[in-house]
Amino acid sequence: SFVLIALFVYRISTHIPVPGINPVALNEMFNQQRGTILDMFNMFSGGALKRFSIVALGIMPYISASIIMQLMGSVSDHLSQLKKEGESGRRKITQYTRYGTVLLATFQGLGIAIAIEGQQAAGGAVVLVPGLGFKITTVATLVTGTMFLVWLGEQITERGIGNGISLIIFGSIVAGLPSAVAGALELARTGAFTPIGVLALFVGAIF
Repeated sequence: SFVLIALFVYRISTHIPVPGINPVALNEMFNQQRGTILDMFNMFSGGALKRFSIVALGIMPYISASIIMQLMGSVSDHLSQLKKEGESGRRKITQYTRYGTVLLATFQGLGIAIAIEGQQAAGGAVVLVPGLGFKITTVATLVTGTMFLVWLGEQITERGIGNGISLIIFGSIVAGLPSAVAGALELARTGAFTPIGVLALFVGAIF
């Protein structure tokens, strides 16, 4: 079915790295971060963050933008009016949400690019050629990857079953579930998370 094909395409995209990355050093850097919060974020991205793939940001910028739009809808007269206009208003709000997604993804992508440039691991730099070119390439790639996932989620919603965005998130969690369980137990063992915190994390992931 279309849903299975779309999820397969998504999983393939998590293995396509951002240009300019030293995969050996990147892998070692994440191995050094095993059992930390960064490792947990990677697990629930289905491994996309560890591979620094084109979809490393996932769908989260879109979700954040959607939440912001919902909150603004209660304080903005313009957005409140759009909600009353039916389908045309909904399309306009969706357009605003996409703009917000691009802005958030740009900000997050730039932050990641700056943070990763100075990292060293496995005897070499994680970024092969640091500089403005790498930042621009990384931001453009990550923003494009996030918008691709937004488009893919919309296609699943229109042609498949259920909410496409939710299915993409579900696919990420399922792909990273085995390592997520091991990582959460490691966090509890090292004291980074309390047992109650780990339980709450799994409950939140399920629901």
